Amino acid sequence: MSFQTDLADLFRRDLTRLTQELELFPGDAYAWKTLPGVKNSAGNLTLHLEGNLRHYIGNHLAGIAYQRDREWEFSTRGMPVSGLLARVEPLKQLIPGILAGLPDAKLEELFPEATWGERRITRLFLIHLYGHLNLHLGQISYLRRILTEGPAAKHVQL
Repeated sequence: MSFQTDLADLFRRDLTRLTQELELFPGDAYAWKTLPGVKNSAGNLTLHLEGNLRHYIGNHLAGIAYQRDREWEFSTRGMPVSGLLARVEPLKQLIPGILAGLPDAKLEELFPEATWGERRITRLFLIHLYGHLNLHLGQISYLRRILTEGPAAKHVQL
């Protein structure tokens, strides 16, 4: 195993968990609800994760054309859960495939885009992206369970 394949497996697992969370919403409207003190809905967080991964991994590391609209990710309302799933489902193969195919030397290069005011090596930035996915995945999970009084999603194996 390599860093790239290990990271690919983690992204595949957690993108599968994201689809599970979305499938557990009992209706489309729940995906767009928030609670006091919670600014972003599960739907908006899902669109944000999609945009983030397509921009940073798909576009920057694989050269797949993608024009990100971060404002749209957070302003969209009412897309059916089936629409969210249709946007996330392809990522379960795309993102791990890109990561698994990265050459070792690419990991030590500076990531093509500066973030937080500076450029960092790609390996570190990929770890950050994985943490970002999990931060929002956890928010989606808790928000869904609180709004619906539903159970946790089933465990997904690596």
